[in-house]
Amino acid sequence: MADPSLAFSAPATHPVQSTGREPLLGGDLRDQAVWVDEAVCIGCRYCAHVATNTFVVEPHLGRSRAIRQDGDSTERIQEAIDTCPVDCIHWVPFESLEALKRDLMRQNLQARPQG
Repeated sequence: MADPSLAFSAPATHPVQSTGREPLLGGDLRDQAVWVDEAVCIGCRYCAHVATNTFVVEPHLGRSRAIRQDGDSTERIQEAIDTCPVDCIHWVPFESLEALKRDLMRQNLQARPQG
């Protein structure tokens, strides 16, 4: 008869090595991340209406922002990208997200008029 305590000492799975391509919040692997260039965004809200789990309009600046990388399917996110009238949403390498965020923080974005 096997000792049941062995189940607690054996690893359940092999450790997963990060590749840098995983979505920031889990979910399916994608080759790229989605990024909104908020300096170009006009706050039309189209993307937030199409991919509601991925995009939100930031209330202070009135610009769209990707809040989750695994919020919607790749197809739904691509549909949201295709609806953007100013082409400010892009697929980018996951590795570049932090640099893009830092660059955005350095810009002095003005709030969009609410209307």
